[in-house]
Amino acid sequence: MSLDAEFERVSLPLDDPFTIARGTQTEAENVVVRITDDAGMSGVGGAAPSAHYGETADTVTAVLPALLDAVERVGDPHAVREIEAELRQVVNGNPAARCAVSIAVHDLAAKRLGVPLYRLWGLDPSDAPKTSFTVGLDETERVREKAADAVAAGYDVLKIKLGTDRDRKLIDAVRDAAPDARLRVDANEAWTPKEAVAKSAWLADRDVEFVEQPVPAENPEGLRYVYERSELPVAADESCVTAADVPAIADRCDIANLKLMKAGGLPEARRLIAAARAHGLEVMCGCMIEANASIAAAAQLAPLLDYADLDGSLLLAEDPYAGVDLADGEIRLADQNRAGTGARLASD
Repeated sequence: MSLDAEFERVSLPLDDPFTIARGTQTEAENVVVRITDDAGMSGVGGAAPSAHYGETADTVTAVLPALLDAVERVGDPHAVREIEAELRQVVNGNPAARCAVSIAVHDLAAKRLGVPLYRLWGLDPSDAPKTSFTVGLDETERVREKAADAVAAGYDVLKIKLGTDRDRKLIDAVRDAAPDARLRVDANEAWTPKEAVAKSAWLADRDVEFVEQPVPAENPEGLRYVYERSELPVAADESCVTAADVPAIADRCDIANLKLMKAGGLPEARRLIAAARAHGLEVMCGCMIEANASIAAAAQLAPLLDYADLDGSLLLAEDPYAGVDLADGEIRLADQNRAGTGARLASD
């Protein structure tokens, strides 16, 4: 068997500027990988690099030729363990780049068997939790409007970005606009430990479910301080990158938040989930701002999750890829019987 691989860089404008404590984004740079076998069947995967983890579209496109050469050398999309080992040997870092290749390989392997990826893993897509819809930082009244619009569109689980001196006003505005919504907050490392504990008290009064990454990942003792004193459960995101991080956060949080783009591929994501379960943690899967070329793969994992935050494609003005229907927050595969991850060009 022979495999041919190619990739394409795509710039995806956002529907609205998206702001978190670290900055504002107006477009998402994704890189889409396609791996084709000698029968003409193709697997698709996407990279959504984050500068916070040392990656950009430039770094992804720089290392992809070497990664794809490794896949072509192995030559068998079903040899997943061998391919993953080769990818790590070629490029140990660059998790988003490796993830795009991993997704494409899994997509192709499942397509060659004629089954959806979730079926290979023995999962039931109806077990997937609802995804949250993220409301980014903005002027207080604009945040209120965004929350109201999200609820009107059917999204009843909202994730609110915080990390300003207006956090209390922002949450009050959201709660006023969405009195019955389930709320989660994400500080993106912006608080001090004492600040996080104090804010957890009034966030709990507003029926917030949990707080995500309240303090910098570089302050593990600060995370422990918050975990031991917070009135809300704590989710670790930037503190939890791969499965190897789980033992270190197990006594510092309640929820491990994985992202495919941090983990570097689907096998590592599944290892992280297993490690979190072994340590008694709940599990959430988040995402970057990314197209369905990669969101579709995360959706295949969703039945293994307690919480989902897979709304990255919803923040785009237009997604060139289809594969997941997130209307009303439900994670629905566009075609449950479609082989592979289900990702495809929307124009097909």
